[in-house]
Amino acid sequence: MKRRLLVFVCATAMVLLTAGAVLAQDQKMPETKTQTTTTVAQTTTIQNPDGSWTVIEYPVDKEVVVDLTPTTVIPGATGIAHIKRVGDSTTINVDLKGLTGDTTTLNLYAVDSAGKVSLLGPITATNGVASVTTMTPLNRFMLLLSPEANLSTIVPETRVILRSAVPNGYAVVPLASSGERDGAAVGERVAATTTPNPTPAYTAPLLGIGGFRRGTDTEMKINFSGALTGTRANVSLEPRNDGPTTIVMRFHEMKDAPAGKVLVLWAVSTDNKLVRLGQVVNTGKRNEAEIQTETSLPDFGLFVTLENAGTTAGAGEGSTPTGEIVGTISK
Repeated sequence: MKRRLLVFVCATAMVLLTAGAVLAQDQKMPETKTQTTTTVAQTTTIQNPDGSWTVIEYPVDKEVVVDLTPTTVIPGATGIAHIKRVGDSTTINVDLKGLTGDTTTLNLYAVDSAGKVSLLGPITATNGVASVTTMTPLNRFMLLLSPEANLSTIVPETRVILRSAVPNGYAVVPLASSGERDGAAVGERVAATTTPNPTPAYTAPLLGIGGFRRGTDTEMKINFSGALTGTRANVSLEPRNDGPTTIVMRFHEMKDAPAGKVLVLWAVSTDNKLVRLGQVVNTGKRNEAEIQTETSLPDFGLFVTLENAGTTAGAGEGSTPTGEIVGTISK
């Protein structure tokens, strides 16, 4: 009897164990999920591997020092540019040295983020050294110097002596468009001339007077900088039906301009001749003044310089500016 009971108990235990195993196999085991984190390293690249694309955006009210790096054309040439953007105008001060060989005259160009080329002015070197002060309405650009004049495109064959480097802490602005003619960009036409000893470039964008409506006033924009920051002015041009163009410039807030200085309005022609159109002597006692003049030039650029009293006597061609450009007129 005991033996039969033991056999029954063992058989029952085996059945229960087998049933438990089958039940365990029928139940799904919970899935183990593994989360994978991928770290992506972000890098800043220059538009062209050889560093030939160095357009950056210049901040407002901060001077940026930019190295001008040489190419193999004049290996010993070096330069530095101090660039400061105030409002809608950017002042550029360039100092060069090591301009050896037969190249004594270079042309300073700005290339914007669309690849558009603008002439900022010529630079003449003496004993391998040169300097220039100029202005541009651009806020995103790179600089290059070339012995070639009147460049309208930049291609690999363009002779470049120096080009601006990317300062630490600034990112390159990518090329916005490929421009025309297989990636070559067409530049804005700018009139420019220099004066001897020293040789700053006096430049201004041509206004395209031929496209103005004759007998109608056209309001222009003027961006003041430097000592005239805070001064305002209204400028209007009227190409008359009888030929000449009338120019009226009304200054406001002159109390902010240096007293005892002369504000001179200049025209620069398409063939790079300067014409003094008029002046205002700031006595420090008046807040408004006006220059009303005219010119027979078919097209021209306009800019304002700040001169010492007595240095710009006489009007018309032959006068020579010596002071800094404090205002450029544009459409």
